[in-house]
Amino acid sequence: MQNFERLMASSGHLRTFLTVVDSGNVTHAATILGRTQSTISVQIKQLEETLDARLFQRQARGVVLTEQGRKLLPAARRAMEEIQRVGDLFADPLRGRIRIGIPDDYDDTILEKLLVEFARRHPEVEIFAHSGCTSKFAQAVKTGKLDIAVCSGPSMGEGQPLSSEPNVWAAAQTLELAPGAPVPLAILERTCWWRDIPTTALDEARRSWTLAYSSESFASVRAAIRSGLAIGVVPKNTLEPSMKIMGKREGFPPLPASQRAILVNSDAPDELTSAMSEAIVAAVG
Repeated sequence: MQNFERLMASSGHLRTFLTVVDSGNVTHAATILGRTQSTISVQIKQLEETLDARLFQRQARGVVLTEQGRKLLPAARRAMEEIQRVGDLFADPLRGRIRIGIPDDYDDTILEKLLVEFARRHPEVEIFAHSGCTSKFAQAVKTGKLDIAVCSGPSMGEGQPLSSEPNVWAAAQTLELAPGAPVPLAILERTCWWRDIPTTALDEARRSWTLAYSSESFASVRAAIRSGLAIGVVPKNTLEPSMKIMGKREGFPPLPASQRAILVNSDAPDELTSAMSEAIVAAVG
């Protein structure tokens, strides 16, 4: 790659590149980094000129990596991790306590990456993590019961945009559903939008269904899906190897995406919430 020394001399362009990758959208990346959309576009263009490579391809709802962008991605992550480690050697350690709300539909990999990496970087910070339904997180952040939380819904008007994740109909790989048979549903029994997603979609599509399983726990719903007892709705990135997607070919209607945002209590310590926000973005990406 040409002028690679110039690339390494400016970590800001790599950080911008990774933020665009993780958010999947230039506008969201600008919000996360606190910059204008035009600034982000200029930095990406400068990075592409430095590398003599096209890194992103535009799509209707954002951007995706090109083959050259995918080649850069692991090297960029390693470079930024090393820069972070060097900075940590000379930075004053963070201290205090932070309370975070985490959606329980995140899989164990995301939770482990988030909490373990934050604890490694900031060993003197005490973490209280609450995992559960996000419908109550916004109020908990507003009243100061939580310092920071990841919230989700069909749309997010507040907070720092984090991601837009497709939801899918999930079934066990071994499940065979006869044509026209009622769909055995696993429903998340909560007072939030998740409960109504599968029934509303099937009713609008005029597809019959029966209630086969209900639970307040995402983990329990996934277990029911794995067992072959029921079909349910899960975020696509939590799909397990033992599951398959049921789509249009099987007579299942499209589903709304989950919009996620990071909410922060205005009275919470800025240094702690900023550090946790960075850790959340990195873990989800």
